[in-house]
Amino acid sequence: MSAVTLAAPPRARRRLPDYTPWLLISPSILLLVALIAFPLLFALKNSFYFWNLQMGPAPMGFIGLDNYKMALSNGMFLGSLWTTLQMTLVGTVVEFCLGLAIALLLLRRLPGIKLTRVLLIMPTTIAPIVVGFLFRYMYDPNGGLIPWLLTSAGIPLPAAGLLGSPSTALWAVLFADIWQWTPFFAIVLYAALLAVPGEIVEAARVDGVSPWKQLLHVKLPLIRKTALIVVMLRFMQIFNTFDLVVVLTKGGPGTASRTLGYSLYQAGMVDFNIGLSSAMTWMMVIIVNAIIGLFVFFAFKDWD
Repeated sequence: MSAVTLAAPPRARRRLPDYTPWLLISPSILLLVALIAFPLLFALKNSFYFWNLQMGPAPMGFIGLDNYKMALSNGMFLGSLWTTLQMTLVGTVVEFCLGLAIALLLLRRLPGIKLTRVLLIMPTTIAPIVVGFLFRYMYDPNGGLIPWLLTSAGIPLPAAGLLGSPSTALWAVLFADIWQWTPFFAIVLYAALLAVPGEIVEAARVDGVSPWKQLLHVKLPLIRKTALIVVMLRFMQIFNTFDLVVVLTKGGPGTASRTLGYSLYQAGMVDFNIGLSSAMTWMMVIIVNAIIGLFVFFAFKDWD
């Protein structure tokens, strides 16, 4: 008589508590919050103290809002803020426009376009400090590539060079930033344009809509969310520009290219005024968050 084996009934799967996902990710969240919150709280506390490392290793007394008043009264903070805003606004707009133009070119089946797409990512992968040294040589008044090109095109150059003149130093720094980060805009916008349904563009073309109006009324609205996010990210990045300024101009000549990031470095790491640099840090945090908050409110208010 053959043995008859009966299959065991399937076990009922035990349902995990609803809070399990939160429990699993809570260590990462706590670590992230601690890494963000501790420096901010450290800076907030010390912004109300007189603390200069040249005079002592510890805070030397509570002085209330004096560090904030000093930052606003000596002109360094406001001047750096104006320089930073100029650089940020111009840089974001130029990089977006150039990136969009490159993205539209990438959509066309031109010769060598595949190689171009590969090469396009290269500037973004280079560290800003390396880009700074690269452009420092390219801006050299004695044999640099960029002065030679401008001179060959008949464009007059300042006697002190592009980095040595107050009228051109900031824009020379910005040009290096544009060279490095425009491909980032191009790649992101190119990916967004690839997701635009072809039948919509084809319907617009059949209806006789010009390519320019297709871009304005069909493509740009469809990639609006992606474009706004990448604009917001780059705005914050350019607002915090530091590496290129240090390598190319050190904020000079004078204060012509001194950004807020470099002013913080100057106050904290050169003058060792921890209290003042902490106050400037918090003023910078408030300003950039206010700008981004307004941008998010108006740009994403109809976002589902």
